Amino acid sequence: MEAAFLLASVNALINAASAVVIVRARRAIAGRDTPTHRRLMLLATFLQAIFLVLYLAKSALFGTTPFVGDGTLRLVYLVILGLHTLAATVGAPLVLITLILGLRHRYPKHRAFGRWAYPVWLFVSVTGPLTYLMLYGLGRPGYGLQALGLL
Repeated sequence: MEAAFLLASVNALINAASAVVIVRARRAIAGRDTPTHRRLMLLATFLQAIFLVLYLAKSALFGTTPFVGDGTLRLVYLVILGLHTLAATVGAPLVLITLILGLRHRYPKHRAFGRWAYPVWLFVSVTGPLTYLMLYGLGRPGYGLQALGLL
């Protein structure tokens, strides 16, 4: 298995796991279970730190992987990728601020930032694996549906 594909696959799994963890964390705080919320949010942050290190390593070692699917599908992929990238760029500092506020027990501000950070982070954690599936499942010869002879 190609190293770049392996790293991309691990990153997609980390993003998907992050989505599950932050949804569970949101449910925990909605149920007023602050200790579980805190543990889950720290886990999600740790997962995203691992993701970032692996993503930067993949980018430095292998560069980007071009989407080579048909025009319409490529356009859809690029729109989703662009929105994902924009949300990740805006979301990273928003999540860090929210995390710091929570750890410092500044709960009113933490909640105010969290109302914005949660949906942005969830969007990033869902669209990351989606772009991976589109890139390797539909837009790269020898992978995904093409490897199975379905495209």
